Amino acid sequence: MLVAAFGLLATVFYFMGGALLMQRLRRAAGGEPPTEKGRPLLFATWGAAIVLHAVVLYHFMFGANGFGIGVFSVVSMTAWIIAVFLFVWSLRHPIHVLGIILLPFAGVTVALEMALAGGTPTAAVSDPGLRAHMLLAMIAFSLLTIAAIQAGLLALQNYSLHNHRPGGLIRALPPLSMMDSMLFHIIGWGFIFLTAALATGLFVLDDILAQQLVHKVVFAIIAWVVFAILLFGRFRFGWRGRKAVRWTLMGFAWLVVAYVGTKVVIDMMLGVG
Repeated sequence: MLVAAFGLLATVFYFMGGALLMQRLRRAAGGEPPTEKGRPLLFATWGAAIVLHAVVLYHFMFGANGFGIGVFSVVSMTAWIIAVFLFVWSLRHPIHVLGIILLPFAGVTVALEMALAGGTPTAAVSDPGLRAHMLLAMIAFSLLTIAAIQAGLLALQNYSLHNHRPGGLIRALPPLSMMDSMLFHIIGWGFIFLTAALATGLFVLDDILAQQLVHKVVFAIIAWVVFAILLFGRFRFGWRGRKAVRWTLMGFAWLVVAYVGTKVVIDMMLGVG
């Protein structure tokens, strides 16, 4: 019962955080200068949601009466990691605009986990190496999810500026050069964690075919190659703008197929825990 209350509060606080961010965005879009007013309430609400969400995650994934690591728990954990990274970065960088989308999404994942995670218990993960691999993979996916949304905003910003419509949302965003720099900063960290996840997978996955993970590994390697080419193109040829957006979204699409698509097929369609 207590966990249910925590889950409800986490969902409410996430949506409150998204609403507060939207309010700040509307003010910025209206031409109002940045202000510290409302910032303490925003981060207090956001921080409370993160803490409560962590309690819910621990209960469902690692608690005595938990249900192991299933689809809804993985999605919820990913949303939590995203919320944590955004929270930390937003303390110093103007990246919190992404929270307008991602905080309500995190709230939805908490609600779904509370409602559906207990339907089909899955095997608990006890091996420390496998846990480390899974954590690295989820961090990589979380960071590259942020990068994909950042790329979407960058594409919108590029389009609006080239069509001489720099109003509304575009006025509230950081300068184009800063948006571009933040995109590659996020991709760089995501690529590091993705590399670490793939490397640790070589040691903890004894038989990929028997574990029905071959498709996941192949798709993840394709995503890694796409992001490697993108980062090389950035540092060697100065890729930015539309080309950077296309490669970012293409790499993220392969990652979604690898992490989410494969997990859904194995857990929900094939019934493998």
